[in-house]
Amino acid sequence: MKILITGMGVVSAAGLSVVETLDGFAAGRRNISRTTPEISPLDYPVFAVAGPFCRPDPSRSRTLQLLFHALDEALSSARLPSDLTGLRVGVCLGTTVASQLNDMEFYAAYRKTGMAPLEPVETFLKGNLAEAVARRVGAEGPCVTIVNACSSSADAIGVGLGWIRNGMCDLVIAGGGDELSRIPICGFGSLSVFSREPCRPYDRDRQGLNLGEGAGVLILEAETTARRRGSAASLFIAGYGAACDAHHLTAPRPDGAGLETAIRESLAQAGIPAPEIAFVNAHGTATRDNDKVEGTVLARVFGGDIKVLSTKGYTGHTLGAAGALEAAFTALALRDGWIPASAGYETRDEEIPVGVVRERTPVSGRFALSTSLAFGGNNAALVIGRPE
Repeated sequence: MKILITGMGVVSAAGLSVVETLDGFAAGRRNISRTTPEISPLDYPVFAVAGPFCRPDPSRSRTLQLLFHALDEALSSARLPSDLTGLRVGVCLGTTVASQLNDMEFYAAYRKTGMAPLEPVETFLKGNLAEAVARRVGAEGPCVTIVNACSSSADAIGVGLGWIRNGMCDLVIAGGGDELSRIPICGFGSLSVFSREPCRPYDRDRQGLNLGEGAGVLILEAETTARRRGSAASLFIAGYGAACDAHHLTAPRPDGAGLETAIRESLAQAGIPAPEIAFVNAHGTATRDNDKVEGTVLARVFGGDIKVLSTKGYTGHTLGAAGALEAAFTALALRDGWIPASAGYETRDEEIPVGVVRERTPVSGRFALSTSLAFGGNNAALVIGRPE
């Protein structure tokens, strides 16, 4: 059974829509800013989303604002109504921090006065991403929020793929979102993995990562369902693989065994050999260990000549949103036949046996791979395809 991608929506520092994002990629534009005192007392470069999302909405978390924006674009591009009541629709979304700080006003007021308003708590309790989206569209199928560190939304797409293949629903809203907030900024700061300059994935002189925020949503449909309602979509999710190393709380296993297992599993599910992959949109965080381990595994599976890029030079590391955003970027590159320059990459690291694209590069072929590596040793891989 072919599972089509009938709609996509994205929002990040790279752009507030698919069109805006692709324009930014083509121009090599990097919209980097700094943390603000409202977000964190620590001063680092970040990839924040500008525009209407600068205005806080007390009725919902910033993550939900980002996610609903991407959802609306995905539904529109899929030519679906905003009310899906009566259809067999599942919702599976990934995140890491999401609404963890939406109750801080409550605690701050309580510590100061001994009393506090309950509105922030209500916003916090209504902040479950999948439940909020299901309520918004009237989805009546399975509903799950996955919190699996930085592979969360890639795993959400994989779970949605399984739901359709097993007949649990005909259509799945899959993806994820995350916002810039105090918890990840302080957490990653304590791990000393931040770069003080714009990040440089895979570059020899990379200093570490920059955090970002955003959301990505894919509409997944069984081909029979999509064709019945007249969809002309052709991109599809061909395979998904997942594996956990259980090596370390934060560091990847040095030999990358779990990542290799996840990649080979995704290829097997897609029913294709490794040479069929036209390019890899790598996790590419710009940290020393991640890029070295990931690059070594990619060379082992695909050979040193495989085209590799990281889009985190445009978006920053969007944590739980990264897998969905990068799956969408991978699908768009397959559709349009080009991948952008890997922003920030200038000098090859001789310890990494794959090269990374330095300029906009044409690509051909039917399949591409998007990889996600996460704390706890979680690894996920998605094979995305297009027709001949």
